[in-house]
Amino acid sequence: MGENQEDIGQAVKVYKALGEPTRLKIALLLAKESDLCFTAVGDRLESVAGSTLSHHLKQLTDSGLIDSRKNGSFIHYNVNREVAEKFAPFLLA
Repeated sequence: MGENQEDIGQAVKVYKALGEPTRLKIALLLAKESDLCFTAVGDRLESVAGSTLSHHLKQLTDSGLIDSRKNGSFIHYNVNREVAEKFAPFLLA
């Protein structure tokens, strides 16, 4: 990993996002099952309220670790493999 300021800033965001157990579970889920919509993520996690799930997905998206794309009225989420390989390769193992 290069030690430029951009990489350091992104690493801090990624590690901070993954430091919360529910967000780590979401990232692991999305690494194994790609292109899941909000409802599918919530169904697989079961005990997470919708507003809390939304907050966690926003934190992960803001860190760059997951990407989102809108498809009609649904938003689908995927792990950004480039970011995961660089800062959290254990997600892809």
